[in-house]
Amino acid sequence: MPDLTVSFVQASLQWHKPEDNRAELASHIDAISIATDLLVLPEMFTTGFSMNAAQLAEPVEGPTLAWMRNLAASRDAVVTGSVITEDDGRYYNRLLWVRPDGTFSHYNKRHLFRMAGEHEVYTPGQHRLVEEWRGWRICPLICYDLRFPVWSRNNATEPYDLLLYMANWPAARRTAWITLLRARAMENLAYTMGVNCLGTDLRGQTYEGDSALLDMKGEYLVEVGNQETSITRTLRRADLEAYRMRFPALLDGDTYELGA
Repeated sequence: MPDLTVSFVQASLQWHKPEDNRAELASHIDAISIATDLLVLPEMFTTGFSMNAAQLAEPVEGPTLAWMRNLAASRDAVVTGSVITEDDGRYYNRLLWVRPDGTFSHYNKRHLFRMAGEHEVYTPGQHRLVEEWRGWRICPLICYDLRFPVWSRNNATEPYDLLLYMANWPAARRTAWITLLRARAMENLAYTMGVNCLGTDLRGQTYEGDSALLDMKGEYLVEVGNQETSITRTLRRADLEAYRMRFPALLDGDTYELGA
């Protein structure tokens, strides 16, 4: 099976300024000079983590989807990140999974962060997304989902090789971010990526990044701290399969079903 080259962007997000954020992220993406299969952006990457959905929500076929389609086609890569979306009269924190041919899938954030009132504004998702891309199975999730291991769990029904979390995770809970990313990687025997943002939003919430890529043993392959950067690494299929053969802990997992 092939290896997979993955990229992510960690950048400061400008509050409620979609065009400016797309332009800033594009400049970081332009700095990626080698071919990649997957490009991951933070949660709500056009606006910051906002509850002002009535003002900021895009339609299903909105300008950010068009921007992602152009980017996916030009880079011959899947582009993914979450965007405030209005669909059939409801607001969603929606992850878009956009392929080079312009087709896309989506995942609506399941676990809404009630401490910020997210559950009062957005509709929770009901279904997890696991996508197959270039021989890899990938499960993309959003921020607060990281705290819920059952929803993130690798299982025989929806197995995956790479687990993604895109986030606006505050510096005040940095220890949880670092600890839980490592835990999710180890317990699911999967490469795991967490992509966070930087800066201070207009609510006074500070973000210090700490985006990271870990292997299936929970060891860091990339740890970027609080710098603005774009990172690209290649994930080795042979390393993943060899470790799962040596340590097949998933075979002893409990049987369960994810409900609505």
